[in-house]
Amino acid sequence: MIDWLDESQPPIFPSTQLALDDPNGLLAAGGCVSPVWIDQAYRHGIFPWNDPQEVRLWWSPAPRAVITPEMFRVPRTVRKLIKRTRGHFITFNQAFDIVMDACSEPRSYEGGTWIDEDILFNYKRMARSGRALSIEHWDSAGELIGGCYGLLKGNVFFGESMFSRESNASKIAFASAAPALFRSGIELIDCQMYTDHLAQFGAEEIDRHAFERLLIDKSRAESQMRVPSAISLDSAQI
Repeated sequence: MIDWLDESQPPIFPSTQLALDDPNGLLAAGGCVSPVWIDQAYRHGIFPWNDPQEVRLWWSPAPRAVITPEMFRVPRTVRKLIKRTRGHFITFNQAFDIVMDACSEPRSYEGGTWIDEDILFNYKRMARSGRALSIEHWDSAGELIGGCYGLLKGNVFFGESMFSRESNASKIAFASAAPALFRSGIELIDCQMYTDHLAQFGAEEIDRHAFERLLIDKSRAESQMRVPSAISLDSAQI
């Protein structure tokens, strides 16, 4: 049994200790995804995820996949891909709406998308207020071929979704952008769930207590993050 959240009331989530083991991390249903609700959720490591035709669901899985500056690495295969990429460049927050729209498009290997109209509208609002970040990968002709987006809180980047229109485009974008994020002050990237793709970059699973302790420490810091507007892959520091 999980709690039902009333969207007409202030966003008060149940303790993450009450999240189900099966399905892993399911915590509550209902509520809404206004910036106030989103802010309160992510403050506690909770995020929304559900089919657009279903009721709103909130999750806090454990263990949690994270990347810190000390964990991060770029695999040799990706370094080779970057070296073979000429004239491409990475930007930050230059096309947030376009990146998020691309992430919301159904994938060939999936039947739908979890990014519904409410999430699109409200996360774009948060980007305009500096609380979300997109990473864009452009080819030598200036075409957007991949990228990702996520939320910012203190010195934490909560990765949400990525897309590729060319093979390895999002992988190259993340490999190039993550070092710049760490140099700019990000101390924790929340990957939510462990995947082989993220493991390539050093993602590790930590238990709930360790994750929430990190979150309290890193998300409440006063962020001084200053990312560059663009990075040329011809001279990226990777």
